[in-house]
Amino acid sequence: MSNAAQKRAIQNYRARLTQRGFTRFEVMALEADRELIRSLARRLAEEGPEAEQVRSAVKTAVAGNTPKPGNILTALRRSPLVDADFDLSRTREEGREVDL
Repeated sequence: MSNAAQKRAIQNYRARLTQRGFTRFEVMALEADRELIRSLARRLAEEGPEAEQVRSAVKTAVAGNTPKPGNILTALRRSPLVDADFDLSRTREEGREVDL
């Protein structure tokens, strides 16, 4: 086993993680999914919009719910181009004359 100094170091490390809001737990899965689950856990432990997107996608996949129709407006509002100042106006032209 490990000595007293190693046990104390592990306890201190886990206490710091608990202060940051992390919790240890055991997961039973196939050996083939080991890296997938580890990378998912790493991504979920991060803060930021990418972690929230992954969290939302996993929740949706696990729950089996499909997104409600009509949420295109919500998706557009989350776009990084929301505050962009684009000039999308165009000039009106009469067109060309066609000889029939």
